[in-house]
Amino acid sequence: MDETKLRALLGAVASGEVDIDVAVERFKGLPFEDLGFAKIDHHRMLRRGFPETVFCQGKTPDQVVEIVGRLRAHGDNVLATRCAPEAAKAIQQAHPEAVYHAAARAVTITVKPPETAPGFVAVVCAGTGDIPVAEEACVAAQSIGSRVERVYDVGVAGLHRLLGQTETLQQANALVVCAGMEGALASVVGGLVSKPVIAVPTSIGYGASFGGIAALLSM
Repeated sequence: MDETKLRALLGAVASGEVDIDVAVERFKGLPFEDLGFAKIDHHRMLRRGFPETVFCQGKTPDQVVEIVGRLRAHGDNVLATRCAPEAAKAIQQAHPEAVYHAAARAVTITVKPPETAPGFVAVVCAGTGDIPVAEEACVAAQSIGSRVERVYDVGVAGLHRLLGQTETLQQANALVVCAGMEGALASVVGGLVSKPVIAVPTSIGYGASFGGIAALLSM
């Protein structure tokens, strides 16, 4: 429940359009709803301006569907991340309007389009292998109203590829930079722009990349 819905409900109670008992029932899910295996934070939208994200990894498809259903019932937009195909299929069977973003391993349900934020977020990745992580960032940003510009496969091994995108990078309001290997891309991008850079290490690489540890330490 966001502030607009809360004000509308309280106004309806004040005017007599909604019975107090009905309002109490609607408030029972605030600030959270206990499903036994999960406590859903319905208050998140009111506090932060966007609803709780469902992290699907480690959850069964049935658990994911139940959580998504409760968020959907409260009128919240839904973003489910790290969603395996089996869980995504289960969500879509229960909610045909759900969209599965396969590259991002994410599912979205848009109940109400989010307010569009000014400008755009540039999502940058070093190599094609980093795209799944970058796409997750894209879907997450779009789900809260941000326009996204993708700048992919511009790792430092071919610096001219990155420099060719300088104008886009400098026009962005914020940047998300995903890289594996030694993780140098985020530092290079940070030297080209004056806006916030969110560095995201990925596990892509071999040898001394140590499954993403080298990129993490570099960033």
